[in-house]
Amino acid sequence: MFESKYSKVLTVILVFVVVAIIGLLGFLSYDYFQNYMITKDTSDFVENFQGEVSADVQDDEGTEGANNSNTNPSTNPFEQIKDIETSGSSKKQPTYKGFGVYGTMVIPKINFRYPVLDTMTPKSLETAVVFLYGVGLNKPGNSVIAGHNYRNGLFFSNNKKLNVGDKIYVTDNDGKKLTYTIYSKFETTPEDSDFYQRDTQGKPEITLSTCTDDSSARLIIFARAD
Repeated sequence: MFESKYSKVLTVILVFVVVAIIGLLGFLSYDYFQNYMITKDTSDFVENFQGEVSADVQDDEGTEGANNSNTNPSTNPFEQIKDIETSGSSKKQPTYKGFGVYGTMVIPKINFRYPVLDTMTPKSLETAVVFLYGVGLNKPGNSVIAGHNYRNGLFFSNNKKLNVGDKIYVTDNDGKKLTYTIYSKFETTPEDSDFYQRDTQGKPEITLSTCTDDSSARLIIFARAD
């Protein structure tokens, strides 16, 4: 009698363990597949990126302002306003998953290939990395680019592996590609934005901003165009 009850308990425990393992494997498989698809989509976009393309748009009065999404400042965590130079061209801005794109960024050391989106929202931060503040990609001055650290390899999760001297390649919507070299890496508070506006001595610079692994601070990387 006792052995029968003991056997039933073991059977229940065994079934519970098997179900838990199957559930865990299913979750890991889904997470891996989702990460793979995001990486593939962004890599394909970067591979085919050509910058702005000509659009069949009639330049009627008032149309120019409506078609230049760069003129609309977007909200960011520090209530800063982007300072992007705009042009009156009739070219159509590229888009990725419904968001405007300012260019692309490639960091070979961490296998990073992503578009740089133009609008700071919770959804855009779940889609790629996002332009947060500055003069514009590959323009003289500083441009801040923010991205999540999900600790799973996506977005800026591997920024902690970057070091001074590593290379970053940025292509803007004009098709111009610049090589940047990292010259500073440090941690600061989430509220710190003093480094947004700094003297770059007339050279293009980029700043990469993400959370540390424990989300207690910001990991900041400075890179300067060669």
